[in-house]
Amino acid sequence: MTAPGTDLANDTPDGTNGTPRRNRRVRHLLAGAGVTALAAVLGITLAVRGGATPACAAPPTGNTVHKAKASFYDAGRSGGNCSFPGPPANRLYVAVGSSTYSGSAACGSYLDVTGPKGTVRVMVMDQCGGCGTGKIDLSDEAFAKIADRAQGIAQVTYRAAVNPPLDGGLTFRLKGGASRYWFAVQVGNHGNPLRSVEAKGPGGGFRKAARQSDNYWTVEGGFGAGPYSIRVTDVYGRQATATAIRMVTKQVQRSTAVLTAPTSKPSSSPSAPPSIVPSPTPAESVAPTATVEALAGAAPIDAPRC
Repeated sequence: MTAPGTDLANDTPDGTNGTPRRNRRVRHLLAGAGVTALAAVLGITLAVRGGATPACAAPPTGNTVHKAKASFYDAGRSGGNCSFPGPPANRLYVAVGSSTYSGSAACGSYLDVTGPKGTVRVMVMDQCGGCGTGKIDLSDEAFAKIADRAQGIAQVTYRAAVNPPLDGGLTFRLKGGASRYWFAVQVGNHGNPLRSVEAKGPGGGFRKAARQSDNYWTVEGGFGAGPYSIRVTDVYGRQATATAIRMVTKQVQRSTAVLTAPTSKPSSSPSAPPSIVPSPTPAESVAPTATVEALAGAAPIDAPRC
C-alpha cells in the first residue's frame, strides 16, 4: 500500500498544492524543450518556404567553369521567379538552384552552357526548386541546341557570360503598387549580375535600394512623384546612371545607359549574342537619358568566399 503523500511515478512527496514537485519541474523542463524544438523546426520551415538565401550563395561570375546536369522545361508566357513580364524573345532562358539564384541576384544575367551538341547562351529567368548546385533547368529551345531532347538529361558545363553584348540600354519597370511613398523598381537588360541599385528623386541624394527575392529593388518611404535618377552597379564595378525615370507602374521604360558592350562589337562568347529586353510591354514615349559613370575590370568585386 502506498503511503499518503507519495507519488507513484516519482516516489516524491507532494507539494503544498498536491502536485509532485519533481513532476512539475520535469514537465516545465519538457515544455521548455518542446517550445525550443518547435521554434527551431518552425524557423527552418519558414526559412525554406520563404526562399531564404543559402549561406555563401552567389550567381556565377568570372571565368569559373561549372559542371552540371541539365534538364528542360517550358515556362510558357511566364517571366519566372525573376518577375519579368515574359520570357526573352528568343526563348533561351534557364532556371537555376536557390544558391545560384541567390535571392534574385542572378536574374537577368547570362550563362554560356555547353553540351554534347554545342553551346548556347541563356538568360537566368527562374529559380528551380528541385535543382541543387549541380543541376540547371533549360528552356526547351535552349536544351535542343546543346543536346538531344529524347535524352531528357544531359551532362553540361556552364560559365558566366561576362559583359554580354545586348540590344539597347538598361530598362526599368516600376512595380504595381509603387508610389511616391514606396519605391520599387526592376532593372532589366543589364547583362552582368547586379551588385547594387541606388535611386533619388528631384533635389535629393542617392539612397540604396534593397534587393528583393522577386527581382525588385525597393526603398521604403519613396522619393516623391519623380522623375527619378537610378544608378546601377554590376558585380564587376561597371556603373551607369539613367535619369528621367517616371512614376508609371508595370511598364518598361528604356534608357540609353549601358553596362556592357553594344551588339556592334564582336563577342568573345562561343555563341551568338541574344537580342533581349525581357518584356513585350511597349516603351515609354519619352525615353530616359543616361550617363555612364564608371568602368572596371572583369574580376568580380567582393565575391563571396566559401
